[in-house]
Amino acid sequence: MSTGNPEGQGISRRKFLGGGAAAATALLLAGCRGGGQGGATGGGGGGGGGVGNFPKTPQYNFVFVNHVTTNPFFTATQYGIQDACAILNCKYQWTGSENSIVSEMVNAMNTAIDGNADGIAVSIVDPKAFNEPILKAYQKGIPVVAYNANGAPGKPNPALAYIGQDLYQSGVEMGKRIAKLVKKGKVALFIATPGQLNIQPRIDGAKAGIKQSGAPIQVSEVATGAQVNDELNRIDAYYQGHKDVNGMFAVDAGSTQSVGQVMKKYGLHKKGVKGGGYDLLPKTLQYIDEGILDFTIDQQPYEQGYWPVMQLYLWRISGGLMSPSTTNTGLKFVTKENVKPYLSTKSRYEGSSKQEKLIKPPSKITPPTT
Repeated sequence: MSTGNPEGQGISRRKFLGGGAAAATALLLAGCRGGGQGGATGGGGGGGGGVGNFPKTPQYNFVFVNHVTTNPFFTATQYGIQDACAILNCKYQWTGSENSIVSEMVNAMNTAIDGNADGIAVSIVDPKAFNEPILKAYQKGIPVVAYNANGAPGKPNPALAYIGQDLYQSGVEMGKRIAKLVKKGKVALFIATPGQLNIQPRIDGAKAGIKQSGAPIQVSEVATGAQVNDELNRIDAYYQGHKDVNGMFAVDAGSTQSVGQVMKKYGLHKKGVKGGGYDLLPKTLQYIDEGILDFTIDQQPYEQGYWPVMQLYLWRISGGLMSPSTTNTGLKFVTKENVKPYLSTKSRYEGSSKQEKLIKPPSKITPPTT
């Protein structure tokens, strides 16, 4: 289990009130900046101390239980956790499984409960396995929210709220876009781990979206595996055996990058094959800029760490009256038309830089499209 809360990031209420406006502002800014030291080493800034108008509190410890703890997708998520903890003078632990092993995640969650965590955020990647630990946490007064994955669609779980993308609906929108791009023929949908509830709803939604379009498209679902090398080899092998395919799309970050690599290797986009998928891995963005892939989907991983901390904290200081609320972190298609800022801007918010810096917003805002 790795622990967070960069040393020295918080400020005490006493210090905040005792130093005058300028000094207090400087202290607050210093506290807000202190979250970028990474979550691999523990230690906090000590207990007590709220900021702004928040009351004095213990130094809360929030535990994040994740299914792929070393996956680069969650780099931005951990920055979001760190930055929220820096503001609120809390600490966190990042734990779970490196390989989506549910029993390891359940063990991590039980350890957090036995250790009297102040709040737990868990990726619910199994339809039933987390229900009992969540109810066990409630018996000890520990609030639990889901993030990134929220169990099976249509089958409620006991978490107080979910912070993440509407996975099924994002798949539906992906399916509609695939239908517009491909129009007819054969489409392969690649998925790293079939049945895993952070990606299975996407592929189910994509198939529904294609079906709703009425386009004469035949869909094949192809498992690629949890490791990036396996994903690349299996997608390459699929193409070798299906050279009449009209579109290749993926519902997870590693498979999407691998689709791009295979598309580039065989010059498929120039041959009329369409491709795309999910998330913002650097190679994926580069392939979009080069016209090798048609799109990827941004689901805001930073917010999936930031908002759980904020909501668990508010639950704590309000005596449970501020109930966590489900927060959809969105669906944004990244295409050749809007990919440039992702390539030119390195930030904690996309996980491409650990540096804390102010990024100048655009002078004009483009309305969202689907």
